[in-house]
Amino acid sequence: MPLIVPFAGLRPVPEHAADVVAPPYDVLNTAEARERARDRPWSFLHISKPEIDLPEGTDPHDDAVYAKGAGNLAKMIDAGILIREDRPVYYLYRLIMGDHEQVGLVAAASVDDYLSNRIRKHEYTRPDKETDRVRQIDALNAQTGPVFLTYRHDPAMDALARRIMAETPLYDLTADDGVRHTFWVIADPQDIETITRTFDAMPNLYIADGHHRSAAAARVAEQRRAAGKGGGAADYFLAVLFPDNQMQILDYNRVVRDLNGLSPKAFLDALADAFIVTPSDTPVRPARAGEFGMYLDGQWYRLSIRPERIPADDPVRRLDVSLLQDNLIAPILGITDPRRDDRIDFVGGIRGLGELEKRVDSGEMQVAFSLYPTSMTDLMAVADAEQVMPPKSTWFEPKLADGLVSHVLDEKGIG
Repeated sequence: MPLIVPFAGLRPVPEHAADVVAPPYDVLNTAEARERARDRPWSFLHISKPEIDLPEGTDPHDDAVYAKGAGNLAKMIDAGILIREDRPVYYLYRLIMGDHEQVGLVAAASVDDYLSNRIRKHEYTRPDKETDRVRQIDALNAQTGPVFLTYRHDPAMDALARRIMAETPLYDLTADDGVRHTFWVIADPQDIETITRTFDAMPNLYIADGHHRSAAAARVAEQRRAAGKGGGAADYFLAVLFPDNQMQILDYNRVVRDLNGLSPKAFLDALADAFIVTPSDTPVRPARAGEFGMYLDGQWYRLSIRPERIPADDPVRRLDVSLLQDNLIAPILGITDPRRDDRIDFVGGIRGLGELEKRVDSGEMQVAFSLYPTSMTDLMAVADAEQVMPPKSTWFEPKLADGLVSHVLDEKGIG
């Protein structure tokens, strides 16, 4: 089986693309999704968050929710809002967010290569979140949320992308958040063969975001194989592949509710063993790995980890998120399980340092930490070592939109 293949995508007609495009299902809660979809009958949120069309208070995991999503998908197909390609194709997908631009390939990626770790992971998944996606895929018989993959950049793919982008796009729209989404169809048989061959020669792909979606796709494939219905489109999952040198990882910061019984002075004194602590007159956005910002009692500090505290040969423990956890959050603040301890919360860098000040100044939290973003090199090193990152290590921007194309799991699905 090839690493990636083209597929016959289900997508909006161009004149309705702006009506359909929606944020990813997992970045909005139900109330936010209900508001975003108000007076927008063709928003993909009616498929990805179908509880918005059921009475308030409906459990998002009720059988009726998945059935409603399937009904809404069928309604949009019947109305001609969504149409199916007449043959398998690839797509080129460009996102522009401010000054940042990245261009990815939309493809169907091999479940078997995911299971064999050729498509590499760096996060644990939660069974309940996997099961939610399994039920959604089964109800729709389609994968609607793409997995965000990355690969070590390839000059041949860069050149092909530049040539395709000189052509007229299928879609070119700007979403509510200001991110511009541009889509091209790649239907030329020679281009398709070149792309498939180029990627099949690569040793690995890496999951950047979408561990639950890929795990769910693998579970669906294995269940269908066990039922004698294996092979075909279900053996692949919807993905967008970006070169590593175009990826943008933002900081993923921390706020903590209390100082574990310490006074501010005692807390500051306790930091001295592991960090050089310097007060700052301005908010601290770390300029390099091993440096942290801290906001406490209306004052910013710069924390520099002492070099002897950085493990040289451990791809996980040398990450900044690990250094902060292992040298401060666990031993001083007493939070040993950041996945489950409600004393700690996480703030994506897209919200800025002002959000950290706001959370502390309001009295909700007592101390905040700003971090230097995890690098793509570190992410790949962890995945290559078959290890996992600590929770909330990476925040990728811009986010992939939902609704621009879906992968239907039928006999027409792949090439």
